[in-house]
Amino acid sequence: MSLPGLRPDWPAPPAVAAFMSTRLGGVSAAPWDSLNVGMAVGDDALAVAENRRRLAEQLGVPPVWLRQVHGTRVVRVGAADLDCPAPMADAAWTDEVGVACTVQVADCLPLLLARADGLAVAAVHAGWRSLAGGIVAATLDALCAGSGGGSRRAEVLAWLGPCIGPRQFEVGADVLAAFGADPAQPDAQRFNPRPRADGSARWLANLAQLTRDSLQAAGVECITGAGECTVEDASRFFSYRRDGVSGRMVVAVWRRP
Repeated sequence: MSLPGLRPDWPAPPAVAAFMSTRLGGVSAAPWDSLNVGMAVGDDALAVAENRRRLAEQLGVPPVWLRQVHGTRVVRVGAADLDCPAPMADAAWTDEVGVACTVQVADCLPLLLARADGLAVAAVHAGWRSLAGGIVAATLDALCAGSGGGSRRAEVLAWLGPCIGPRQFEVGADVLAAFGADPAQPDAQRFNPRPRADGSARWLANLAQLTRDSLQAAGVECITGAGECTVEDASRFFSYRRDGVSGRMVVAVWRRP
């Protein structure tokens, strides 16, 4: 069976494949309906296992799962990790053929990276904490040094998947501070002032733009994707910010066997 999903529109070499699931095509009951791949969100474990089986069938290669903690740890994954406990990390890269790097999302931005030579790929869970902590640069360093090195950041291709959009991502001053933004004079393209009715200071953050900023600051030139909001499209996307109790989607990238 073929699952509904997104195929990244990016100029990756033929040796690189990628896929992002939606909430459609699985067996989970509400509020995790239906293709929830998250094991730690309260869903029935057997339903999640079946959803993950369907995903692996769709990919055609086994996925390596992470235990995500909104941190900055980057791990190399491969076939040896398939029978091991999920590593605690928020980014994974590989230079092996036939195993998929994955990250789970339900509002945070899923970021895929691929070397232009096709010799290494990576998936990044780009929430604001990880972005502010430098996870993009750390993943790029690992990706460029992998498979014998020989690649520059400018030669890496990036794809930004759907995430919480700039009309929905309300944040406080702590988020602005994490990115070095002045609450008194924020850049409205990144942090648009939106005070609450009680007068308390809040802003609408542009997570996709903040991710682009991190990539561009690191030297990446080819950046595609972004634009779809997970909060505003309840028919296709899970959203923790919208629903509270929510399933998880997955984005995967791999080198073709």
